[in-house]
Amino acid sequence: MVKHIVLFQLDPRMDSSLKQQVMHDFKSAIEALPAEIPFLRSVQVGINVNPSESFDLALYSEFDSLDDVRAYAVHPAHVAAASLIGPYKVSRSCVDYEV
Repeated sequence: MVKHIVLFQLDPRMDSSLKQQVMHDFKSAIEALPAEIPFLRSVQVGINVNPSESFDLALYSEFDSLDDVRAYAVHPAHVAAASLIGPYKVSRSCVDYEV
């Protein structure tokens, strides 16, 4: 199994209500993906509640293999969901590890 963890930082200059809307829309879209992507075993998106930290969102997901992670990255449903934060994202960090 591969665990895929991604952290996102949105533009800190964003209006707070827009930022909240973008984060909630992204969370809803990503968490709906298992219905469309059968090899996405599990996914959660957390919205950071600690304003002293620099990242705004954490994505945690599970796949059977790194090949599945790669297929997920280019899957049209994932690309569409990711596009919701694309214009607002200033940083992204990712770790993929096997268990």
